[in-house]
Amino acid sequence: MSEKENANVEAFILESLKGIDYGSVEITIHDSRVVQVEKSVKRRFDK
Repeated sequence: MSEKENANVEAFILESLKGIDYGSVEITIHDSRVVQVEKSVKRRFDK
């Protein structure tokens, strides 16, 4: 993976973390390369 691709993946992961109060970001790696990023966000509402 090129330096530019690494920077793009890193930026995407950091952007995925923004705004999450509750949830997760899952990073899938194959052969030492990031191949997938999944973001799960939970919204909680007060009663």
